[in-house]
Amino acid sequence: MTNATHPTASPRRYRDAPNRFVTMGKIRFAYRELGPRGGTPLVLLNHWGAVLDNFDPRIVDGLATARHVIALDYRGIGLSGGSAPVTIGEMARDVQAVISALGFTKVDLLGFSLGGFVAQDLVLRAPGLVRKLILTGTGPAGGTGIDRVGAISWPLILKGMLTARDPKTYLFFTGTTSGRRAARDFLARLNERKADRDKGPTPRAFLRQLAAIKAWGRQSPQDLARIVIPVLVANGDNDIMVPTANSLDLARRIPNAELVIYPDAGHGGIFQYHDEFVSKAAAFLAD
Repeated sequence: MTNATHPTASPRRYRDAPNRFVTMGKIRFAYRELGPRGGTPLVLLNHWGAVLDNFDPRIVDGLATARHVIALDYRGIGLSGGSAPVTIGEMARDVQAVISALGFTKVDLLGFSLGGFVAQDLVLRAPGLVRKLILTGTGPAGGTGIDRVGAISWPLILKGMLTARDPKTYLFFTGTTSGRRAARDFLARLNERKADRDKGPTPRAFLRQLAAIKAWGRQSPQDLARIVIPVLVANGDNDIMVPTANSLDLARRIPNAELVIYPDAGHGGIFQYHDEFVSKAAAFLAD
């Protein structure tokens, strides 16, 4: 059984987008949508532990000026029900099922970090479903250092607790003046929404997603030459979570890929350079 709730009108800003739900079997998936209907919708897939409130509103709003944008909560995360999967393959199957339940037969995908793993797996699993693909702050199965995301992250998560700062300050951005300023601005944007905020991830879901990331990092490489659709790869030049070398590897192995590397930027390079990224992504996605 599939049941989706549909809006009567589209909000103008992501921070005002209502929480929507689609139910498949006994699992309810949460999503928000923005922008004009028609054309190929753009589905957003986010990072480890992220909920709907972790999508950068400047990027969502910017992309939604010209297209229908849909942001998803993974199973077991935020307002979505069920238990968080422990493999990327399971997450990709969930996303494919949600897209089908929402009535779409062709979509564009934007995957950030963990979302980029899911997006790659989905494109390989259902090659006819995706028209164009954007991979940001991410890497391939078996990529350099991906199985060490936890080892890199835990000390910086602790540092965030000790300094009373959001750990994304250290995980997503460089320690330079511009990096710290970008971190403050990004975190402020994430708090613009005041009503009907999503639920944060549970510790169990957080750890289960980390298990999926580690398994992806230890997985045998996939045949990325099978991804023949247009692909945009973007990252900062100093990504410590999913090392930037992985973005170069993706661009080299995917036949029709374009690479953008932002200077003095880390894992969250697209947030630091949100205006430039929106402009580039919008042009890439244009029909």
